[in-house]
Amino acid sequence: MDAYRRHVLVCTGNYCSPDRQGRVLYSQLAALLQRENLLFGPERVKRSETPCLGVCAGGPIVAVYPEGIWYGGVTPALLERIVVEHLRDGQIIDEAVFHRLGG
Repeated sequence: MDAYRRHVLVCTGNYCSPDRQGRVLYSQLAALLQRENLLFGPERVKRSETPCLGVCAGGPIVAVYPEGIWYGGVTPALLERIVVEHLRDGQIIDEAVFHRLGG
């Protein structure tokens, strides 16, 4: 596998996102990463889905590593901001963060 700069986990489980919005976001993420040229090269972002991140509320949840930033209540509009502002431009969206690993 080629190296990647960041890894994004999208919770697609039924507990934090009973309306299955996590699955919609996971699909949307692929298109956004492609649009922003983040699928290949040194800025490559790996995306993964997970059935549970252990929070079980406030979802859908999107976690970005290596920063350890967890965004809650992610909507399609917020996901687009995460891709453009955080993943592409390196700016964490502080008002949408509900958890920071190690902090």
